[in-house]
Amino acid sequence: MAVNPSAPPAISCKGVWQVFGVNPKKNLDRAWQDTGGNVRETALLLRQHGLIPAVQDVTFDIREGEVFVIMGLSGSGKSTLIRTISRLIEGTAGEIRIGGEDILAADAKRLLALRRDKLGMVFQHFGLFPHMTILDNVAFPLKMQGMATGPRRARAAEVLELVGLKGRETARPHQLSGGQRQRVGIARSLAVNPDLWFLDEPFSALDPLIRRQLQDEFLAIQADLGKTAVFITHDIAEALKIADRIAIMRDGIVVQIGTPDDIILNPVDDYVREFTRDVPKGRHAHVETIMTCPDPLPAMPDDPKLSADMTIDSALAACMALYQPVPVWGRDGQMAGVVSPSALAGALKAET
Repeated sequence: MAVNPSAPPAISCKGVWQVFGVNPKKNLDRAWQDTGGNVRETALLLRQHGLIPAVQDVTFDIREGEVFVIMGLSGSGKSTLIRTISRLIEGTAGEIRIGGEDILAADAKRLLALRRDKLGMVFQHFGLFPHMTILDNVAFPLKMQGMATGPRRARAAEVLELVGLKGRETARPHQLSGGQRQRVGIARSLAVNPDLWFLDEPFSALDPLIRRQLQDEFLAIQADLGKTAVFITHDIAEALKIADRIAIMRDGIVVQIGTPDDIILNPVDDYVREFTRDVPKGRHAHVETIMTCPDPLPAMPDDPKLSADMTIDSALAACMALYQPVPVWGRDGQMAGVVSPSALAGALKAET
């Protein structure tokens, strides 16, 4: 589902703080006043008084249908932020709106209804009930909603098929692999058909091959369902693969928000640049981010049929296909063979 940039935000955060310690709200208000509203000086003053400003003055909107990835190193505040947005922990200050509703003002009853009906959550640790079958694990949120046995089991079977576990309905969690158990967690989060999908490093404990497979499955599910998703990771390759936009955090502060192309090609500082240092830019960045738009557009004699959404690697390979093979010389000074420029470009593109 395409993201509609003109639609009202699915999630809106304004000036969100999460401070841990004694009397966090009172101390934050005092520090904010004493520093004249300077974020860094406020955080420094809080630390001097023994408090931990885990999330500092975070502001952003998440669009309907968007996969918004929050990433950073361990201790950057990314998991604390997603728990604050979902009110698994109480925010210290700021405003968080979901679908226009201020959830920081929601009472316990309303918050329970939001989590039950609108929010789907997946965490790194599967949290499955070991005594229940896979089907009953997935159906459990529907049972909490009061849905009758027949319909809830039918819905659980439907989402198990969606995540590729049809035929394993009667298995117990200990009979499944780690990747399969994570699929159960994903299915359970989707059982109630939530409006918002929160995923906190859901694949980080898995082997690389299984992780890539689940990333592909996540993208396929997202393409089919079009959920608004907030995805936490510390892996830049994972972020670039699945994100519509990425927010990079450092020490509780969001230092850059942008598309994968923005993050790769225009890092705002050395911290972001270090994240992307080993990223093969040609495989992730796209032609539209580096093309120019002269007016009028000139006539072009050679046309390799590039499209704006091609990766730079693919575009390079297409351009190089216009040129003839060239000789390759051996160490003895004799001609050893020929190679086409397109083969050279294609070999770079195929690197993993």
